[in-house]
Amino acid sequence: MNYRLKSLFFFSLAFPMMLGAQVRVEQLLEKGWKFTREDQATFSNEQLNDSKWQSVTVPHDWAIYGPFSINNDKQLTAITQDGQKEDMEHAGRTGGLPFVGVGWYRLNFTVPNYAKGKQCVLLFDGAMSHARVYINGKEACYWPNGYNAFAVDATPYLHAEGTNTLAVRLENETESSRWYPGAGLYRNIRLIVTEDAHVPVWGTQLTTPVVNKEYAQAVLKTSLDVPAGKSIADYRIVTDIKDPSGKVVATQTQQGVFHEGVGNRFEQQFDINQPQLWSVDTPSLYTAVSKIYEGETLKDEYETRFGIRSIEVIPGKGFFLNGERVQFKGVCNHHDLGPLGAATNEAALRRQIRILKDMGCNAIRTSHNMPSTELVNLCDEMGMMVMAESFDEWKTAKVENGYHKNFDEWVEKDLVNLLHHFRNNPSVVMWCIGNEVPDQWSGKQGPKLTRMLQDICHREDPTRPVTQGMDAPDAVVNNNMAAVMDVPGFNYRPHKYIENYTKLPQEIILGSETASTISSRGVYKFPVERRSMQKYDDHQASSYDVEHCGWSNLPEDDFIQHEDLPYCIGEFVWTGFDYLGEPTPYYSDWPSHSSLFGIIDLAGLPKDRYYLYRSHWNKEAETLHILPHWTWEGREGEVTPIFVYTNYPSAELFINGKSQGKRTKDLSVTVENSGDSLSLATFKRQKRYRLMWMDTKYEPGTVKVVAYDKDGKAVAEKEIHTAGKPHHIELIPDRTQLKADGKDLSFVTVRVVDKDGNLCPMADNQISFKVKGKGIYRAGANGNPASLESFQEPKMKVFYGMMTAIVQTSEEPGSITLEATAKGLQKATLELTSEK
Repeated sequence: MNYRLKSLFFFSLAFPMMLGAQVRVEQLLEKGWKFTREDQATFSNEQLNDSKWQSVTVPHDWAIYGPFSINNDKQLTAITQDGQKEDMEHAGRTGGLPFVGVGWYRLNFTVPNYAKGKQCVLLFDGAMSHARVYINGKEACYWPNGYNAFAVDATPYLHAEGTNTLAVRLENETESSRWYPGAGLYRNIRLIVTEDAHVPVWGTQLTTPVVNKEYAQAVLKTSLDVPAGKSIADYRIVTDIKDPSGKVVATQTQQGVFHEGVGNRFEQQFDINQPQLWSVDTPSLYTAVSKIYEGETLKDEYETRFGIRSIEVIPGKGFFLNGERVQFKGVCNHHDLGPLGAATNEAALRRQIRILKDMGCNAIRTSHNMPSTELVNLCDEMGMMVMAESFDEWKTAKVENGYHKNFDEWVEKDLVNLLHHFRNNPSVVMWCIGNEVPDQWSGKQGPKLTRMLQDICHREDPTRPVTQGMDAPDAVVNNNMAAVMDVPGFNYRPHKYIENYTKLPQEIILGSETASTISSRGVYKFPVERRSMQKYDDHQASSYDVEHCGWSNLPEDDFIQHEDLPYCIGEFVWTGFDYLGEPTPYYSDWPSHSSLFGIIDLAGLPKDRYYLYRSHWNKEAETLHILPHWTWEGREGEVTPIFVYTNYPSAELFINGKSQGKRTKDLSVTVENSGDSLSLATFKRQKRYRLMWMDTKYEPGTVKVVAYDKDGKAVAEKEIHTAGKPHHIELIPDRTQLKADGKDLSFVTVRVVDKDGNLCPMADNQISFKVKGKGIYRAGANGNPASLESFQEPKMKVFYGMMTAIVQTSEEPGSITLEATAKGLQKATLELTSEK
């Protein structure tokens, strides 16, 4: 499809919710599974005795339970995108967890309302990886991609009556990933039973070619699977459009008409007056309820949830949502949930989005793979734009057993599934077809593969722009690979943006991956200097936020591009949350096994950097954050710089009541006058976004900051204090009212404090936990990227005074009590409640 960017992407999309009347029955296959890490061909047999296998609930990640080991997928390789020229040993690159190998799952199940003539589909949202699916002993499907959703037609294999057996063999190969991929049936599996005539999986596509505040036009295309001898002409469709309150705002009935080249598909058009537009701030969701009839007999009922919104990319001006320019304030996120592993959990995902939105984040890039259904649904509901990503490899390898082995046979199937799965979600505003693929260096191969994949996206969904993350700007600009893209996405090298803009026809630059600043929560290194790839004996990085990787930079190096250059449409920071694997720069420094890139640590606790981004991205909310902590026994009289991250323009600093001077953000700093090596070394760009007192000396006591508005009026103040001896434990839950569904979670921040409640930032006490009542201790994490403590064991050391404990509900309502104890500290008790 040949088109340019302006005025082309005005469509809002829909999500199929396959619930409803008796003619369509859907259920999650969660309970009753058996699991083993052994591997025998007979495990697919229908009559196998699996009673001695482990009982598990799906979603399930077998590897997250450990133990950690340096020998789990140790890799001898050169990471070329990190600048490595020769092979070296990488320990912990994939998290140090035992995900490599084979796992089998088995389930005995019955099919509700199943009878002759009905149809049954098993919809896997993701299975890691090389899934072979057996139904009643017969192989029904093979799907190698562990991140992609796929549907299995179970109808030919099912027993008409009684119990059926489902067996799934999964295998993760060595050197098949660059990060922790997880293992097992780690996403949901849905059983869908329909009549002989029915809407297939992902069978609707809803667009809105006209959108404004007064009026919207919606077009709904509905595919229909029909039995032999029938056609669309034998059926009619009745669709109601319901607004966010459930009120019917439009209705249409249509008798099917068969057209050559279109096949069995209805197409309906609706007019919606005064539509409630979907946006990040107002994520309004409509529902199209479609009923399919054969004569007067109801054959299917299918719900399509959608949002009315327009998207447009205008050369030289930017990205527009509903006609208003929106800058991407995005993060890249891997799919693991820290101590929960890769197993999907709605409460954990909802917490992540809540934390990101408070920071001012408005977009997530699902790097570097297809997201889960739950994540995208929550982004629809909570107002978070999504760049849905597909592949980390094309034809050329990054790892020995990566996707390049499947590319030729599977790339179109995988990409079409991604597009059909999520083309109806309003939160998804852009497709990403690749990440730093080595093919970008090939002028013969890279541009042609780019065009092929982008054409598939345009064919299946002409409503969204397509991008990819390219980290070789000179190569892709010179070989025209970047020019092929709807939106050229560049990973790092922001100093190349101006040059790229002058050469590219799109007149648009996207920071598809930025920063890779590294830090450890609560850890501060002296002297405070800008450093690249710095390593320390404790395997940490400084939370002064002045350290980065060899290919990357500090946050302000990106802020200033997207604020000063009108054609820069925003960024996706690497990363929102720390993740398992890629402990850069500690490639071979076991026990390092999780990242330091996160704005938020592996326990879900914000690092200092969180408040830097919040001060810039969420300017309407008050941010006044002081770093470092002020408990430095042995540093008395030594220079200990103090930084303040705030949305206010100025602030004055006091140490024990004595003013250290007033600082004001230096708006004379621009992208043009601050890119030289001296400016970068002397924090010139930081002076536009941070307030810094570089010469302050440590003395125990109180640090106070008073913030001033643009008129010089004192409007806010904050204090931090030197902590005394550790005295007691504090427990702070993110939620106290939970659902008694066996899946809901409360994330409890655990703090070691002195008698006055001040955080003891150097504390490393081991905390033990007990949960009583209608819940269990699910997992814990402290954010230490070099900790080998079990996530599941109900004890863990705090890391620089803090950690997170996760409590999970049972299916019985009632009270839940969490008790935390440690030697030498007063214990803490927390009461939670779960309800049906």
